[in-house]
Amino acid sequence: MRHFGIIGFPLLHSFSAKYFNEKFATEKIEAEYSLYPTEAEHLKPKAEELLDTLDGMNVTMPYKQAIIPYLEHLDETAEAVGAVNVVHKRVGYNTDCIGFMESIRPLLGENDRKALVLGTGGASKAVCYGFKKLGLTPTLVSRSPKEGMLGYDQLTEELMSEYTVIVNCTPLGMTPEENTYPAIPYEWISARHLLFDCVYNPEETLFLQKGKAQGARIKNGMEMLFGQAKAAWKIWNN
Repeated sequence: MRHFGIIGFPLLHSFSAKYFNEKFATEKIEAEYSLYPTEAEHLKPKAEELLDTLDGMNVTMPYKQAIIPYLEHLDETAEAVGAVNVVHKRVGYNTDCIGFMESIRPLLGENDRKALVLGTGGASKAVCYGFKKLGLTPTLVSRSPKEGMLGYDQLTEELMSEYTVIVNCTPLGMTPEENTYPAIPYEWISARHLLFDCVYNPEETLFLQKGKAQGARIKNGMEMLFGQAKAAWKIWNN
């Protein structure tokens, strides 16, 4: 029996457990996938335990960067991104950027050249890396901006017109906090904009609803999630 799992917190629900356990059953592979919700103060011992015992592991918020010190090596993409969401034999990989690029590429138009990336965690790093690969210029937006970032209060009408792609990489709007959303000036969103939410549950967050009401193209994170999971499966079973 092979053992896989996901570490994160709070892990109130998990697409990964259902996806991979069904995949194991379909492929007739003797394996199980479990959830390992871990609070920050217990990350070190739990990470060491799981790295020693699991055949493969997913890493989700808020540990995509914090897991790195416990790994022996990062592949080229994870090294460039600076975040890990898949682990195999103490090697860290980032398949988020693969899932993201596959999902957003068909939606991008010729005039989409600049993107606002909301949030500064591991997902935002993968999204920025993906945008650079796709030829777009990403700019991070944070509640506590550092050099090279923007604050939410700096999002002017002129800037919103210039950045036609906006990606939510924060947990705002995710179940069970469906009534939350990033504080961007939605009144300056138009049909020229594309709003992409890395959140997939609920299917249409308030961030997407508000963009849709302004005529924007919208996309949630479900296809991105499937894409990164398929890439993880290949890593574990190659």
